[in-house]
Amino acid sequence: MIYSENILICIEIPLLISLLFIDRASRRFVGSFIMGMIVCLLSAYISAFLSRASGVDAQTASVYYSPVVEEIMKMLPLLFYMFVFYPSDRRLFICGTGIGLGFATFENCCYMLSSGSGDFTYILIRGLSVGVLHLVCALALVIILTDARRLRVLSVAGIFGALSLSVTLHGIYNLLVSEPGPASYIGYCLPAAAAAALYIPGRRRIMGRSSGDRSA
Repeated sequence: MIYSENILICIEIPLLISLLFIDRASRRFVGSFIMGMIVCLLSAYISAFLSRASGVDAQTASVYYSPVVEEIMKMLPLLFYMFVFYPSDRRLFICGTGIGLGFATFENCCYMLSSGSGDFTYILIRGLSVGVLHLVCALALVIILTDARRLRVLSVAGIFGALSLSVTLHGIYNLLVSEPGPASYIGYCLPAAAAAALYIPGRRRIMGRSSGDRSA
């Protein structure tokens, strides 16, 4: 048994102190990273509650509940930042990157502490597949949201469209890796393939001229 809350506090204390010594752009990324870890912990609480309330096992919950819960929780801070502060595409993309990385880092830390880190193959899979998955799902959310905003179709339908893509990608991965054999190997390769597909649109948002760069 591990105490996830204690792990979160231990990791976040130096990150919070670092905010006093870094510039505004760096604070934005570190703050997003911290938010990603908090979102990860809250998602675990909600998924565990739904699993116990419905009486399903952990594997079934990871296929049916976790993708929906985790992607909704990642999207909420992005929507808050987008609608309250009106950030540029570049700043929103950096925020999404921080949330995805914070989520992946905290989840991997908890899994390693609970399952051990002696198996190098297991650790490699955690880093290259699960860790990358949370990053690409967050970036997919940002890319669709920024495109919808640019095309002036950022409505309820556009938000649910972005959420549907990230949930589908996450759900397909969880479903594939839940089955042993070739299906799991395909699942392990899926996040890297998705990251490669998102590279060009992602770089355009980082390198391109910021639009609507009016606030934080």
